[in-house]
Amino acid sequence: MNDRPLRGIGVIAALGAILVVGSIPAEAGESERILIRNVRLVDRSGEAEDRVVNILIKGSKLNLVTEDEVEPKEGLKILDADGGVLLGTLQPGETANFLILDQDPRENIEALLDTKTHAVFAIREGEILKNMLAPAAVAPPEATKRPRWIAYSPPPMALPVNYLDAEKWNRWETKAFSGIFIAAVAADRQRWLTQDDASEQQVGDLKSYNGGEIRAFRLGIAGTFNFARPWFYQFIIATKAFDKGFDSTEDDDFLWLDYRVDIPVSKKLSLSVGKQKEPISMERLLLGTQMPMTERPAVLDSLFRFRNVGVRLNGGAFERRVSWAVGVFNDWFDESQSLSDSSTQIIGRAAGLAWVNSDESHLLHLGLGVRYDDAREDLRYGSTPEFNLAPLFVDTGVFDANRTLTTDLEVSWRRGPIWISGEFIRTEVDAPHLGDPVFGGFHVSATWLLTGEMRPYNRRNGTIGPAPVSRTVYQGGPGAWEIAARYSSVDLTDGSIAGGEMDVYSLGLNWSLTSTFIINLNYRHVVLNRFGIRGHSDGLMYRFILMLE
Repeated sequence: MNDRPLRGIGVIAALGAILVVGSIPAEAGESERILIRNVRLVDRSGEAEDRVVNILIKGSKLNLVTEDEVEPKEGLKILDADGGVLLGTLQPGETANFLILDQDPRENIEALLDTKTHAVFAIREGEILKNMLAPAAVAPPEATKRPRWIAYSPPPMALPVNYLDAEKWNRWETKAFSGIFIAAVAADRQRWLTQDDASEQQVGDLKSYNGGEIRAFRLGIAGTFNFARPWFYQFIIATKAFDKGFDSTEDDDFLWLDYRVDIPVSKKLSLSVGKQKEPISMERLLLGTQMPMTERPAVLDSLFRFRNVGVRLNGGAFERRVSWAVGVFNDWFDESQSLSDSSTQIIGRAAGLAWVNSDESHLLHLGLGVRYDDAREDLRYGSTPEFNLAPLFVDTGVFDANRTLTTDLEVSWRRGPIWISGEFIRTEVDAPHLGDPVFGGFHVSATWLLTGEMRPYNRRNGTIGPAPVSRTVYQGGPGAWEIAARYSSVDLTDGSIAGGEMDVYSLGLNWSLTSTFIINLNYRHVVLNRFGIRGHSDGLMYRFILMLE
């Protein structure tokens, strides 16, 4: 059955239905704080699967739409939609306007033609006009709970929003375990625009780096081991990964990017075992598709690792306003060497909401991370100028030390479609023979979603999420358009080490046609102080990202 005419009728019916049910009185004050569970959202394009979500209304505004559980609080009225189908628009922060039908109009057209009978809930301009939903238990029954992604960090590519849907072609479900096949590819095209003589003396002729490349290709599986409290797993292989660090090399061969099991210790604690990101720096924890720019700031690539093997415990406090994680890491297994000869790192991060308004459209985030390294192996810090097709601009060379201590301070401010963030990083090196050098830097970035969407805040790990897409191009919408600007600085010159100082000025334009198809355009101007001279260069690059849905 072609349901496009039905969707057209549905839009008209949804508008009229609000007026039809308007004569039915609702209890006074019901719209103050309401949680509606088990609401079914129908994909308007007819190409994706339905989603079952929970909806939180505060005052007259829609506060939250999520597939995760929402913890009940005192004074919160909880209703059960029992799989009822929602018609209307869901825009967090906006006044609530929707209705819920007791039947699926794709299966029974009468649900649209007789909304007075089939509408079980209706709200218009934040005022409840009809409520026939039954009160729900304070906590959902154990049998109806669905496993949520419990890990501090998700797989290194976006999971489909309906990754729990057993009918997806790339997903499987057995009594013992479930899984979904995931994949992503990013293709770049880059051109260096100008380079002065000083820059050419420092790093060579950059024109030889012009061209295109497959910036990243990843594929793997993620899913659950279906114990009473499910464990989550992921096994991802990749080539030319998005993430870089001082330990990464350019290699076209496939490598194990992530292999990890996430074990729920309790309702608020989970343990991650395997190869994963270290729990430090919001920007490092973001997926490549979530970053405001195509590449991370040079200071982060200079002073932090690419990936590491270890154990990480994470949890939350103060009603998830604060998240924390601590871990112990040693890459002996990944590097095929003895444990005693490999460096061990102890890392911790605490981050959370220093302030947030009632509808969470305006917030201030603060974070602190600490990384200790016993430096049993030689060290080397360095980075490209935030272009992948480039040589190392700053580089300490190889040196030995007794230990290092890195501190990372984070601050982020988000108000609706505007997000401003920054980090300050400092690494103290215990190496008396080199003058105990101190390396560091910072970055500050700002983004603005021109199409009005708001990047979500993830309380589980204290990060700002990807730009949502209100209306994809396949739905006749513009997708999500975002402009970004960033200034970053890194200094690897101190003591007897002269690794160089670099400032990078960046402008970016991001277009998310859908949540799985993204185009980025970045311009950068690079200033490098090294070898006693000051060089200037600038370049332009664009990227196409496709993820398997």
